[in-house]
Amino acid sequence: QVQLVESGGGLVQTGGSLRLSCAASGRTFSRYAMGWFCEAPGKEREFVATITWSGGTTAYADSVKGRFTISRDKAKNTVYLQMNSLKPEDTAVYYCAAAQYAGTYYVAKNYDYWGQGTQVTVSS
Repeated sequence: QVQLVESGGGLVQTGGSLRLSCAASGRTFSRYAMGWFCEAPGKEREFVATITWSGGTTAYADSVKGRFTISRDKAKNTVYLQMNSLKPEDTAVYYCAAAQYAGTYYVAKNYDYWGQGTQVTVSS
């Protein structure tokens, strides 16, 4: 059983910052990449950022480039999402995901394991 547990969500004002964490536990599994997706009410789950586990190559949605930074700590089996200059439109549930194999990184179905999500609310 693989578990991904997110933390760090909350309520913040416009322009504020949050740091999300996602800790992986359970059985050892091959991991090509870790990603963050978000889902706002009434909208489909959207890609936010991804990082390859081995090489640390990153990719971001255009809407968060320059504001969000994804990173990973291999020793702690944890991936992070530093969110700066937050906007009300960033309000969503943020999900951590793990992909075992290489694939189109911004497509949710290419990720094999998912966390339960953490709420991020940005007030105006």
